[in-house]
Amino acid sequence: MIRFARRTAPAVALLACAGAFAAPAQLDVQLSTANPVVQGDVDVAVDVAVTNTSGHAVKVLKWQLPSQRLQGPLFRIIKEDGTPASYVGPLVKRAAPRAEDYVHIEAGQTLKYRVELTGAYELGNGQHTIEYVAHGRRGNEAVLSSATALHLWTSGRSAPTPVTESNEAVAASITYTGGCTSSEKSTLVSAVNAATNYATASNSYLAGTPSGTSRYVKWFGTFSSSRWNTVHNHFSNEESAFKTKPLTLDCSCNDSGTYAYVYANSPYKIYLCGAFWSAPMTGTDSKGGTLVHEMSHFNVVAGTDDWAYGQSAAAALARSNPTRAVDNADSHEYFAENTPYLP
Repeated sequence: MIRFARRTAPAVALLACAGAFAAPAQLDVQLSTANPVVQGDVDVAVDVAVTNTSGHAVKVLKWQLPSQRLQGPLFRIIKEDGTPASYVGPLVKRAAPRAEDYVHIEAGQTLKYRVELTGAYELGNGQHTIEYVAHGRRGNEAVLSSATALHLWTSGRSAPTPVTESNEAVAASITYTGGCTSSEKSTLVSAVNAATNYATASNSYLAGTPSGTSRYVKWFGTFSSSRWNTVHNHFSNEESAFKTKPLTLDCSCNDSGTYAYVYANSPYKIYLCGAFWSAPMTGTDSKGGTLVHEMSHFNVVAGTDDWAYGQSAAAALARSNPTRAVDNADSHEYFAENTPYLP
């Protein structure tokens, strides 16, 4: 996922305007397409209509809304064989929302978008069932989802090129791209060390007797041995990746509203952005924690998503949906940072 600098936010993060309402507003999402049958290696576009059906205006975080170039897995696409179409776009860790990060939707207003899916999802041949799921809630925000799924059929598409790890780089090395300065390179070495320590300590903690500890329940919800073992496996993979894999760290992103981002099927390259450089080395939303967050996104490590951003939203996700918490990158980061400390 991209890791956007947190001022806090993915399901869809929307804030009710002035004064907050007792219950989150529900925004209606309708999906349609002019071409339900698509042949060959051409773009597959869907139309998305988002309507504010509440009786009051709401504010929506713009990255929760569709766009021509998706920056998160806002759609759930199920292929004919029942498996999900792989999301191959960026996964972003964002900072707390700024005023310019909101879109204002009046009561009864409809926003319309056309979204090209093939740049962000690997679509095969056959029937596809498409839903809008809008990840990334941050608090008591409006809810975006499609009540009715869209069906389309594709044929004659070429198989995607399989992604393999490069053998060119030396294991456990760090390569810098995107014009990293000497100072930034030095900072990144320290950040990788902090992230490695976080992953190692988390793996050691989870190697102990599985139980509903305060720390585990806070970030991953009601204890179950299967979920505990899943998280343990995630951190085992993270520790191994930080200690044995060639990292590529890119300094080309300057967005102050973003910490970092990755492409899940392109290990182990992490793009660092503006908010990363002002973060503390360790502690909540730290440089080391950001790297733990991003490493968890890689499919070969843990394949996590961005269901919720920020400590409050991540803790709420653990209480409401432990399965998604185990799949949430921020939940892994906060477990690793363990600030404030929980036993």
